[in-house]
Amino acid sequence: MRILVVEDEETIADVITTKLRKEKYEIDTSYDGEDGLYKALSNIYDLIILDIMLPKTNGLEILKEVKENDISAKVIMLTAKSELEDKLKGFNTGADDYVTKPFHIEELIARVNVQLRNKGNKIKDILEYSDLALNIRTSTLTCKLTNEAINIPYREFLLLEYFMNNKEQIISKEQIYDKVWGIDNDYESNNLEAYLSFLRKKIKIIGSKVSIKAVRNLGYRMKE
Repeated sequence: MRILVVEDEETIADVITTKLRKEKYEIDTSYDGEDGLYKALSNIYDLIILDIMLPKTNGLEILKEVKENDISAKVIMLTAKSELEDKLKGFNTGADDYVTKPFHIEELIARVNVQLRNKGNKIKDILEYSDLALNIRTSTLTCKLTNEAINIPYREFLLLEYFMNNKEQIISKEQIYDKVWGIDNDYESNNLEAYLSFLRKKIKIIGSKVSIKAVRNLGYRMKE
């Protein structure tokens, strides 16, 4: 899952980013409101950690735009202000939670986990589709028909997780690159095909009936 951290204090942003990556989240970071708004409106994030006091565009304005554009991400507001009025502004605009600086990083991580669990079925130890079962904690893919299992490397794991969370839906190349590699990352045009080829071979090795097919001019779809 992908999280956006919008925080202009780089030391704080780096601490949050480092800890969340240890929790196996994919992280993008913005250090000003303008870039944060641009990334937030891409709608590729499961959760946004959003500081209120930001250069160029403040966090409440970003939150307002996010909600007006029906962005599905959960939003945790992060600010040095502790007054009730400021918290109410955030909640009334649509924030899901609110953490006041200074804070313990473990508390923030716990709040992130709670919000993502509250989104529905996105956080599970096991993701399942057809005869496949993907263990999120161990990155192990198992075919329930054959009981064969195989370990999935990091980038292939992110791809497979994305497909299994959007099973039987057509996903464009742009959506995949943004979600798995991130908006700011450069990529070679053949990277996706290479990783998909690796992933297809692993699915076949364990005897699954599931395939990931190209849909001409549209993208890719996982189907049985």
